[in-house]
Amino acid sequence: MNHRTLIGGAMALTAGLALVGCSDSSGAKDGAASDKPELKVAGAFMPEPAMDTMASGFFTVTNKGGADKLTSVTSGIAKKVTLHSTKGNAMKEQKSFDVPAKGELDFARGANHLMFEELKHKPKQGDKVAVTLHFEKSDPIDIEVPVKAATYNPKPGKHASH
Repeated sequence: MNHRTLIGGAMALTAGLALVGCSDSSGAKDGAASDKPELKVAGAFMPEPAMDTMASGFFTVTNKGGADKLTSVTSGIAKKVTLHSTKGNAMKEQKSFDVPAKGELDFARGANHLMFEELKHKPKQGDKVAVTLHFEKSDPIDIEVPVKAATYNPKPGKHASH
């Protein structure tokens, strides 16, 4: 065997091993698989609305995986549900919200929130409102949002899982 054949064989072997190392047919949680978002929603609530036409909603999305984006929210109780941020005293509609990798997206009073617009009926304290969260990468998540007292404001870190 000559020197050129040995080098060519070694290069082919190295390239083959590199390709095998890059594949992930085992479903292991490394490589590209770790980029998959792992979302969980907790602490959802809707304060009992004062108006017949509009309500707000709050929750926290916890992500143990790769980054994602909340792109829209739907609910049968309203003609449309919009995403809003609040900075200072200014409320602004948003097209989407980032869900950071290994982080949280929080919707809380005085901050990010949902607006349920053109309500089909006014929910009362004790009701549960069906809501679907739509994401860029993850499958939609259906949650039941309990309607709480108009003054309800949970303590930070006391979210119940959904």
